[in-house]
Amino acid sequence: MAALSAALVASGCAGGAQQTLKARTSPQPTATIPAPPTTLAPAPVPRGSASLEELAEVPVTLTEVATLDAPIAMVVRPGHENLLFVAERAGRVRVVEDGRVRPEPVVEVETTTDGERGLLGLVFSPDGRHLYLSYTNLDGDSRLDEYTMGEGPTEIDLSSRRTVMRVGQPFSNHNGGHVAFGPDGMLYYALGDGGGIGDPEGNAQNTGTLLGSILRIDPRPHPGGPYRIPADNPFVAGGGRGEIFVFGVRNPWRFSFDRATGDLWIPDVGQGDVEEINRIPPRAAGANLGWPALEGTRPYDGSPAPPDALAPAYEYTHADGVAVTGGFVYRGSRLPGLAGAYVFGDLLTARLWALGVDGDGEVTGRVDLGVAVPEGTLVSFAEDADGELYVISIAGSVLRLDP
Repeated sequence: MAALSAALVASGCAGGAQQTLKARTSPQPTATIPAPPTTLAPAPVPRGSASLEELAEVPVTLTEVATLDAPIAMVVRPGHENLLFVAERAGRVRVVEDGRVRPEPVVEVETTTDGERGLLGLVFSPDGRHLYLSYTNLDGDSRLDEYTMGEGPTEIDLSSRRTVMRVGQPFSNHNGGHVAFGPDGMLYYALGDGGGIGDPEGNAQNTGTLLGSILRIDPRPHPGGPYRIPADNPFVAGGGRGEIFVFGVRNPWRFSFDRATGDLWIPDVGQGDVEEINRIPPRAAGANLGWPALEGTRPYDGSPAPPDALAPAYEYTHADGVAVTGGFVYRGSRLPGLAGAYVFGDLLTARLWALGVDGDGEVTGRVDLGVAVPEGTLVSFAEDADGELYVISIAGSVLRLDP
């Protein structure tokens, strides 16, 4: 199962064997590179976490809430927060209620699980009326489908299925596939660079393709097509595909928005030695994260680094892990000591880590929270309506972070 998980997220990262963490805290400075022009208004709200020393002392435990078949993502439906909708990689969405997994899936899609393919993401619209599924079809290409919800809290009108977006995938890895709605009500959709080693097709720096980017769309149909491109997207006036919000990524895995500040946190799985986490303030639409000229802050393919490349907020090498699994800035109430910290992990070390964040949004360092996913395959984090966090092992467990 570990090999399956490694193929899912970290293809091309085999050079980084699992290692014991070297220290409980590892401060790291963040380079300062000017952000691209503002297209979205920043949110003037407080930010920042406790000190690294205080974060390291926060008591965290993991409580198993459900066991499923290769779970890979989880969301709650607005208005029905007692229900957990969990995506299983093989194409099923199941409902968990009070720790019980309902026997029948609420929806299934045809997919293939070779390489890093499968059902990769799901999200409800902010009003809870539509469910969006991100998956690879039987040909291995990326699909984003929409379903209309029925009258019951888990009822889905299967006849309403509508394909919002189709994107060809040249290889079986680096599909990305995560989807989430931002605080602006738009849908954000992550697509990797298309796969292979070192972005052989040059997709990540080519804004003429959707691969290697985080997209931002209004997914509802309109007279011109199956979705609408927001007028304030960075390339609407030219220079690239209008859907692109951020580009220059290799394989973004589980991005998230800070519900208090609107910051977009994008982890990007590395190629040879560096895993990175990027913080995109609302003002930084159009940011170029630099891949493949840069792997984190290191030169990778010998090409000149883009002069406007946005430096990662944090990076670590394969001495500490092999494939970053993105999480969330904690905004719940069960673990007040974690407030304002970015909680994340690594696929194969499966340790839970937290980044300290100062009042300016800069990362001050990393701490080990002292717990790990038992099966050692940390594929995803999830957040419920109250801001409480869950971790998902593709080996089967969905677990909640508790005091």
